[in-house]
Amino acid sequence: MNRKNSIYLGIAFLLGFVVIWNELRKVSLNEIYTELISIQWLWLIVAVFCMLLHWGIEARITQLFLKRSNPEYTYKNAYRIPLIEHLFNAITPFSTGGQPAQIVTMGKSGVDYGVAASVSLMKFIVYQVWIVFNFIFCIIFGFKWVSDSLQNLSYLILIGFSIHFIVVFCLLMVMFWHKLTQNIVNGTFFFLAHFKLGKRLAKFQQPILDKMETFYEQSRYMKNQSRLIIKTSILTILQLLMYYVVPYFVLLALNTPDVNIFKVIVFHAFIVMIISLFPIPGGTGGAEYSFTLLFGTFIFVKGKLVLAIFLWRIVTYYMGIILGLLALVVKPVPLNKIKRIKTRA
Repeated sequence: MNRKNSIYLGIAFLLGFVVIWNELRKVSLNEIYTELISIQWLWLIVAVFCMLLHWGIEARITQLFLKRSNPEYTYKNAYRIPLIEHLFNAITPFSTGGQPAQIVTMGKSGVDYGVAASVSLMKFIVYQVWIVFNFIFCIIFGFKWVSDSLQNLSYLILIGFSIHFIVVFCLLMVMFWHKLTQNIVNGTFFFLAHFKLGKRLAKFQQPILDKMETFYEQSRYMKNQSRLIIKTSILTILQLLMYYVVPYFVLLALNTPDVNIFKVIVFHAFIVMIISLFPIPGGTGGAEYSFTLLFGTFIFVKGKLVLAIFLWRIVTYYMGIILGLLALVVKPVPLNKIKRIKTRA
């Protein structure tokens, strides 16, 4: 990790501390202590296990996409990738650092950098498609829970959903209407060239076209790998479910009565939509604010709500940062060493 990323990491922890401290100031230490001594630790362990399984499923997805080029890629090496991806997503604005970090991680463990970029791109496609389908499902069945009582928050949810939907729509445009998409991009830059700002943006035209070409080539490969796409899609759905269900077990650990698991999953999906709008690393501030508004509709004890926010962020955010730092320290098993061991056997 370079000096710039170390500064980002420090900022992420500092912002998190400020936000959590601000929440803790709203309740007495006696309220927090009362909730702490009554925690059902078994449910909290289940919440931690769900997050570990969430990363473990992504590791398996990585292995499946690498099977054609690197069938000997170990699960240990693969498990490092989502942890390091989480770390760099957590410390960079708009979670922009995760994808480059996983490409570098695969490359340093012996995977060709071109293959690593392709795998990262294929994972991104499958993940984005299913996260949009998941959001559509949650909006259809759960949007009514926030549209009436939390109108301002419902606008943020719809904006977050729109951004993810546009991303998937653009991906599908490149996949199925490649020439048309190229013409649209070229036409847009041609139109912008008549303006001062457009002339400054002209340098981005060729890189965008190059990335579109790379994506199109990968999408052609994916279209012919129906079994692979079905397997990774099922695993991606399970991966998302393991993440969305974490607050449910946190609330059970805090002895919250009458917890509706479906409602918790929908609310957590909404929080993910809202976090994507915040440029601050980890969506710090926006995550806690949206959690307070959504889960505050049925957690009426202030001390319990504050502790729920604290535990939820530890399990879903800070634990991943710490494990990501450990994953950076753990050296991968080089692929050439694995091949030598298999040859001797």
